[in-house]
Amino acid sequence: MTQQIRALVVDDSQAMRRSIMYALQRISGVVCTEAQDGADGLKKLTEGRFDLVLTDINMPLMDGLKLISHIRKATDHRTVPIVVITTESAAADRERALKLGASAYLVKPVQARVVMDTVKGLLKLD
Repeated sequence: MTQQIRALVVDDSQAMRRSIMYALQRISGVVCTEAQDGADGLKKLTEGRFDLVLTDINMPLMDGLKLISHIRKATDHRTVPIVVITTESAAADRERALKLGASAYLVKPVQARVVMDTVKGLLKLD
């Protein structure tokens, strides 16, 4: 019996959420929950327990950087790995996200294998 890994996928693009979830569901035990922006993601985080968060940066209502900041201040999810998956490729954006507490930073378009390898590394899975 493999342990269940709860992942929260936050992106305003349904196609991108589906693509990320497709990659994640190829890892044994991963169960995904979707959120359509940072505000929706934060709401879902307060309602449940997650082992991993994957977020875009550019979203309406609350962007991914604000979401990362909120997660790192909250007690329940302070240590949860956060993977940023974004079109923002500038070094300054990467540095800002990592400084706020992101665990990894991937630039779109991103291959499913890269998402899987990043997540496995962060969660120390084989």
